[in-house]
Amino acid sequence: MIRLEGLSKTFVLNGTSKVVADDINMVFPAGVSVALLGRNGAGKSTLLSMISGFVAPDRGRILVSGTLSWPVGFSGSFHPDLTGGQNVRFIARVYGVDTDSLIAFVRDFADIGDHFDLPVRSYSSGMRSRLSFGVSMGIKFDTYLVDEITAVGDADFKRKSQAVFQERMRTSGSIFVSHSMSGVRSFCEAGAVLDKGHLFYFDDINEAIAVHEYIMDGGEIDY
Repeated sequence: MIRLEGLSKTFVLNGTSKVVADDINMVFPAGVSVALLGRNGAGKSTLLSMISGFVAPDRGRILVSGTLSWPVGFSGSFHPDLTGGQNVRFIARVYGVDTDSLIAFVRDFADIGDHFDLPVRSYSSGMRSRLSFGVSMGIKFDTYLVDEITAVGDADFKRKSQAVFQERMRTSGSIFVSHSMSGVRSFCEAGAVLDKGHLFYFDDINEAIAVHEYIMDGGEIDY
């Protein structure tokens, strides 16, 4: 379960204030896959980053029960001078999982060949994505934070990513950011719509999509 209590966040860009969260109070239930929807620039990725702890709110707090992933596919924490394998080994120790099992899973899943034993700084962006997603899926969490995982990699890697993510969702929940409505219907049971700093939760994913599409068509919600 993830509980948002009085969560507020505002950015100032070029002298203009951008409200991402305006005193949000909401609970994301345990074991439920929730689509986080909203127009471009609404602040979905920022909200996900606040939940993960990478971005601090201006006010309020986030309470988490159970284990929570970093944003799936995030590769910013890899040490560039360590090899892919060394980075995976370090992450395994931090999260207290079996090192050899995680390395074996990621080596097979990422399928980057000899580059797995080369420094990450030598990787292409696609290789980093493969390694990052492999690590994310190699550790089992109660809730996964997902920001457009299906948008990276070639067609084969996308299919493989979707299959392993579906497998993880049998026993875990997620907060899933995506612009693909077919994707969120496949992965998510419920939905939350972020608009002008307000967050609305729907137990039915189709109802959430309907509200999202209404906003995208220019509709306004009374707050």
